[in-house]
Amino acid sequence: MEARGSSGISMKSLERVVSDKALKLGNSFPCQICVVGFLCGICLTSLFVAALTSIGTFELAAFSFSSFSPPCNSTSQIINMGADIDMKLKWKNKAEPEEENDDDQVNLLVSAWDNLLLNNEDYFKKLWMNKSDVPNAPHLENCEERTRARERLDTRLSNHTFPSWINGGDEDNYPLTRRVQREIWYHQHPLDCEDKSLKFLVADWETLPGFGIGAQIAGMTGLLAIAINENRVLVSNYYNRADHDGCKGSARGSWSCYFLPETSKECRKRAFEVMKKREAWERGTVTGKQNYSTKEIWSGHIPKRWGKPWSYMRPTTEINGTLLTSHRKMDRRWWRAQAVRYLMRFQTEYTCGLMNVARHAAFGKEAAEIVLSAGGWRKKKKRSEIEESVWSSHKPWIPRPMLSVHVRMGDKACEMRVAALEEYMRLADRIRERFPELNRIWLSTEMKEVVDRSKEYGLWRFYYTEVARQVGNNSMAEYEASLGREMSTNYPLVNFLIASEADFFVGALGSTWCFLIDGIRNTGGKVMSGFLSVNKDRFW
Repeated sequence: MEARGSSGISMKSLERVVSDKALKLGNSFPCQICVVGFLCGICLTSLFVAALTSIGTFELAAFSFSSFSPPCNSTSQIINMGADIDMKLKWKNKAEPEEENDDDQVNLLVSAWDNLLLNNEDYFKKLWMNKSDVPNAPHLENCEERTRARERLDTRLSNHTFPSWINGGDEDNYPLTRRVQREIWYHQHPLDCEDKSLKFLVADWETLPGFGIGAQIAGMTGLLAIAINENRVLVSNYYNRADHDGCKGSARGSWSCYFLPETSKECRKRAFEVMKKREAWERGTVTGKQNYSTKEIWSGHIPKRWGKPWSYMRPTTEINGTLLTSHRKMDRRWWRAQAVRYLMRFQTEYTCGLMNVARHAAFGKEAAEIVLSAGGWRKKKKRSEIEESVWSSHKPWIPRPMLSVHVRMGDKACEMRVAALEEYMRLADRIRERFPELNRIWLSTEMKEVVDRSKEYGLWRFYYTEVARQVGNNSMAEYEASLGREMSTNYPLVNFLIASEADFFVGALGSTWCFLIDGIRNTGGKVMSGFLSVNKDRFW
């Protein structure tokens, strides 16, 4: 008992001594500095963790122009997307021991790419890193660099041998595609725009409320045919769908906001000078849309300088289970394909930026998983010669194989037989029977019910733009008005261009939009991919 009591007293005495010592030390200035430093360290660490966890999340298969509206000059910031690993962000090589959750790493990389697209300097300053430290994004293009290259290719020297905007061999495209594209380009780019004998056709794009984008493009293909037949240079003027804040400077209200112009700057300048002179109209040096009837524009003569190449087009379209070998409008189908390919031959920097945002929203997470799983990254001060001269021209990555499905419903019922999503999906299943590796669909539609129903097809992975969609049977004009001019122009064009790059296509030939998608695919190396349609064109 005494021993225990003595021991207890000794322990209490020791505790008091230690407490007194601790109190004295705690009151000393050096110790106070250490404590304050320790607490500050905790605060800074908490703030850093909060910064990382506050990074915006990525939503798969969703694309919102309102969330990622790319400024015209923002894409130039992608130049510094070097194939590097930055240790501050701890980009993880799959071969290394796992230090963090894989999803955290993927989301972190996706967010870094987000902020490169948005040119968000504060994001990178917050993480104490350089933009060049972010691994290369395989699904994004350097739009500033690519636009310069496209402008160089859109010259007489580059088109002397073959047009650079055509993919695949002759057997992969409609007959004579390369020759026709080259000769249209030469027709639209005469050597001397000041030549007094030169004639012009200057025309605005259709602006009537009932005309969708597809109808506007189809109308311009008719005017291009007239210009070629009459040996005139086509000069497109006001394009109402480009009359919005996204199109800057002289590109506002012009087709050149989205694609390189149909003729040279010199010829455009000359045409606008000539059209101011009354005698030029009287002599026929310049004509306009008002000089031609609706029939001439929409169903006039197809240029015959190339013979009748449509007469030996390979049948690659299936309707109702039957391969379509011929129809009454084979010539128009061939010509519109050639004309739309020419008009959309090269994207501008603005369109390139829209495509970057769309691909990143839809495929960014998959791209990040691929990049992080590859490993072997190391810092480079500059790109190698093969990267500059060869690999830089490669198209941006998308998951493949990809099927594009365009479902057209709503007020289109007055022009064609509309079909429910189930009918399109039966055709999709037909393709997958032959290509079992196919399980991805890029879905484009204006109808909300179609997007909702797509969730019932669990064996397919759907991608689509995240935009307000049509409910009920309102007219397309009303629906587009509800979106606003910029949104109602940008997101359909994005869908159109992604559909043109997909491996397979299912749509409705009764829709002008599908008709044009099919055409640009058949002049873009996709002839042998085929086309399964739920209906036929109403004029066939």
